[in-house]
Amino acid sequence: MIRDRVTPDRVIRTVLPAEVPDIVALHARARATYYPDGPPQDGTDWTASWRTAVARPDGRVLCVVEAGRIIGLASFRTPEDAPADSVKLFQFHVDPGHWRRGVGAALHTACVEEWQADGRRAAVLDVHVDNRRAQGFYRRQGWVPEPVGPGDHHLLMRFALPARAPGE
Repeated sequence: MIRDRVTPDRVIRTVLPAEVPDIVALHARARATYYPDGPPQDGTDWTASWRTAVARPDGRVLCVVEAGRIIGLASFRTPEDAPADSVKLFQFHVDPGHWRRGVGAALHTACVEEWQADGRRAAVLDVHVDNRRAQGFYRRQGWVPEPVGPGDHHLLMRFALPARAPGE
């Protein structure tokens, strides 16, 4: 179980089921920033998807709360077809009004700490090819992109988890 990470301004903790409407709204605001023609209307029921993610016993959804409001979130788990020592970051969003304030870096650090505590050695994620801002963020955190093929809409990135120091 994640330990709450408290600073004078922020808490990073597990999302509560009652907070799903808040994270759906944050997710929509964040996605709107990297689709030039607006997010695709592919019929996805994001409320149902986030309810499932929050309820999964084999996954985790973390959030950053500041002044009582969720301003960042991350969803991750080990996919069924992946090695047990790996994890996939399925969603990672910071409310656009809070970019460049260290929210994403703090949330990323919390994810890495969780992954290390769970014995993970590697992580992967997919990021939209048009989301250059997010790609830059992930690169600064140590993620490495895989080559993109013609017509690919997502870029696969990999992260080798640093070894934990003895006693951590």
